[in-house]
Amino acid sequence: MTKKIHIANLPDFDAAEYLTVVLEDNDASLLAAALGDIARARGMSEIAKQSGLTREALYKALRPNAHPRFDTISRVCAALGVRLVAQAVRA
Repeated sequence: MTKKIHIANLPDFDAAEYLTVVLEDNDASLLAAALGDIARARGMSEIAKQSGLTREALYKALRPNAHPRFDTISRVCAALGVRLVAQAVRA
């Protein structure tokens, strides 16, 4: 049987790098799921408290295939200590 690896157990997990890679796919539901992964790794209760959202709302908004509002994404990013940055696309 395959042993599951939990994100919280990975050494030096870099949330910003993870989100950068996820954002390259241009998939909003994947971004929501990635934020959910990071929030669970850091402690959903603590992220809920810091973002001003309920745990239940976070679980719902950050599940795979969810489409959270930008305000929710922004508040979760702030609670995680990361910022989404616009970058020019070069041909």
